[in-house]
Amino acid sequence: MAKLWFKFQRYFRRKPVRFFTFLALYLTAGSVVFLHSGFGGQPAVSQSQAGAAAGAPAEDAELPFLGDLHVGRGFREPGEASSITRRYGPWFKGKDSNERAKLGDYGGAWSRALKGRLVREKEEERAKYIGCYLDDTQSRALRGVSFFDYKKMTVFRCQDNCAERGYLYAGLEFGAECYCGHKIQAANVSEAECDMECKGERSNVCGGANRLSIYRLQLAQESARRYGSAVFRGCFRRPDNLSLALPVTAAMLNMSVDKCVDFCTGKEYPLAALAGTACHCGFPTTRFPLHEREDEQLCAQKCSAEEFESCGTPSYFIVYQTQVQDNRCMDRRFLPAKSKQLIALASFPGAGNTWARHLIELATGFYTGSYYFDGSLYNKGFKGERDHWRSGRTICIKTHESGQKEIEAFDAAILLIRNPYKALMAEFNRKYGGHIGFAAHAHWKGREWPEFVKNYAPWWATHTLDWLKFGKKVLVVHFEDLKQDLFVQLGRMVHLLGVAVHEDRLLCVESQKDGNFKRSGLRKLEYDPYTADMQKTISAYIKMVDAALKGRNLTGVPDAYYPR
Repeated sequence: MAKLWFKFQRYFRRKPVRFFTFLALYLTAGSVVFLHSGFGGQPAVSQSQAGAAAGAPAEDAELPFLGDLHVGRGFREPGEASSITRRYGPWFKGKDSNERAKLGDYGGAWSRALKGRLVREKEEERAKYIGCYLDDTQSRALRGVSFFDYKKMTVFRCQDNCAERGYLYAGLEFGAECYCGHKIQAANVSEAECDMECKGERSNVCGGANRLSIYRLQLAQESARRYGSAVFRGCFRRPDNLSLALPVTAAMLNMSVDKCVDFCTGKEYPLAALAGTACHCGFPTTRFPLHEREDEQLCAQKCSAEEFESCGTPSYFIVYQTQVQDNRCMDRRFLPAKSKQLIALASFPGAGNTWARHLIELATGFYTGSYYFDGSLYNKGFKGERDHWRSGRTICIKTHESGQKEIEAFDAAILLIRNPYKALMAEFNRKYGGHIGFAAHAHWKGREWPEFVKNYAPWWATHTLDWLKFGKKVLVVHFEDLKQDLFVQLGRMVHLLGVAVHEDRLLCVESQKDGNFKRSGLRKLEYDPYTADMQKTISAYIKMVDAALKGRNLTGVPDAYYPR
């Protein structure tokens, strides 16, 4: 064996060209084998599967799922795909779960084109393109919910969001805006007017300037889903002028919550009021503001078509909020003339500044600005984020600054204060989980949390003290009061901004106050993250802020600020 190896080496030493030729052939052969193993294999088929395939018509025989193909690994074992297939929403209508799985988990950059082709092939089964339509900011073509993403909007994302909420139509506009609705209330226009690519996929069109690319969604179990997210608002006394307060009415002998909510949803109204055998639809207005709840026993008349639900009485109405978005407060724009005053929306980080901006924009109709630039906020619809904070085009300016020079640069300020225990946790979640995400358990248990509290807790106090000391005209708003009594507190804020307060617009804001950047409550931890020493330190800071507020004849901090 050694002699043979010696002869092999001497052969190639004398003829180097032969060695490199042999090496090239070897590598080529290896590549062919590798590619064959990745693309040429067939998935194993059990006898039962083979028998089923043999008895099925040729057009129904299932082909290998391209998404399960991975270079160098061949196909996955049968049944494996079902456990990892991407969910494309229960609204997708297919013949069975296997057919729906064909649009699942695509791996590798090379397969994007194949994915796009399969998605287009299935387009008619999940959503049908209707056409290009005119859209007016004062009177929307689709009047359901809407959301924006100026970086990652795609056709499917818009369709999926609208379908999950039970809407019949999904429309895309300006490359990044998505609107949902149950009917189209606008004229059809030329296809050439929908000429803007989607921000998240250049291969598809997402409407144009004031133009909607509209799709009709094929919903599964459509009638059972349309009112699935209707929100119970309570029992309310019949308004004095019923026809003005709730302009649409229908008699329903076999009344049920579903029927009334479905009826008002179809009429594009955000409120459904059940009054015995009558269903009323409308908007929250000063005639019917939904601010004075009555005892629910006054509405406890059972529905004729539902054994366990109350349908109200002719004098006391059971009210639900439908999925229809109240568009009376959705229009937003920059100030028509440059503002002569710079008004700050000042807060400690984690005190709800972004949420307050959302409320102010809806209440005033004008964009808010920022002392900083946050691309994620801009992409989510805060268009004033990109403006320089001194541009004068925005109604107020978000800031977390607390230095004298920075504070004195503003002519007035809304100072938003929040319970430090909640604010610190909210900012910690934002720091390690994003605007609406949450910090991981390891961050709470690690060194990050104690260091964070040590550095940020003093800032919570000095931030408020500095704004009270150096601010020229400061309106103090407690986050907790804004949550509890949004109508009154937001009215105070809008008044300081110099904008006429329209009560119906404020009522509109109340009905959709959460927006896209408000966490659905802080994540509940299994333990209290604040140690006794932390609580002692923070309690001292709370007393300092409380004394400073009362020293200026302002309301002190709420009792809930103090330790449990």
